[in-house]
Amino acid sequence: MSPFELAAPSSIAEAIALLEEEGARPLSGGTALMLMMKAGVLRPPRLVSLRNLGLGKIETGGSLRIGAMTTLSALERSPEVRNGWPVIVRTLRRLSNVRVRNVATVGGALAHADPHMDLPPLLSALGARVKLVGKGGERTIPVEALYAGYLETTLRNELITHVEIPPLGKRGAAYLKCTTRSADDWPAVGVAVVLGDDTRIFVSAATDRPTRIAGEAAIAGLKIEGDLHGSAEYKKHLVRVYLRRAIDEARNAVH
Repeated sequence: MSPFELAAPSSIAEAIALLEEEGARPLSGGTALMLMMKAGVLRPPRLVSLRNLGLGKIETGGSLRIGAMTTLSALERSPEVRNGWPVIVRTLRRLSNVRVRNVATVGGALAHADPHMDLPPLLSALGARVKLVGKGGERTIPVEALYAGYLETTLRNELITHVEIPPLGKRGAAYLKCTTRSADDWPAVGVAVVLGDDTRIFVSAATDRPTRIAGEAAIAGLKIEGDLHGSAEYKKHLVRVYLRRAIDEARNAVH
């Protein structure tokens, strides 16, 4: 691993200023970043820790507001999340393992832009929005608008500070993934469904970013590329199978 400077700002403004250095990277949980640095894929001259910015809170008041530094395990254990958005808890129980969930953060899971992540398609289907802060000010966008492609985001030297999820209400929701090895492995396909007046269906892992589809008829038009988790043809078949299963589960999980 190449040497780097570690900065620990105490304000968002300070963090943004420190990230102005070319190649500087924010450090949240670090579960993916450190692996990429050890592999030599990334060699940032500076890491900017976000741990002292007060972004680790979970708040409810109709909608669910999650600070970007909230760990996945804290989200999984939250009574408010379990009561109001149980599909999130069900999803987290099969996301990697307890050790990773104790460290990985919500903001990091979104900013990494790996299409095999479980939270981006689910939060997209739930209609979640992310608050971004940068040198130019603040903006709020839908979760799915964060992504431009494989490991590519639309962030403009910005930090994710919060995620806001509207009430689930009586809508049924489900997220299902197909893994080719252990149950908590990276998915070959992930499908998130939220049923209601505006039914939202998102596919991931088979596509290079969380992709909204209008139903089974739209699967034929999906751009799917094979990888070590399966060929394009196999993944397209999995999308059809898991879409039907996810819809059935969402119908049975009407909240």
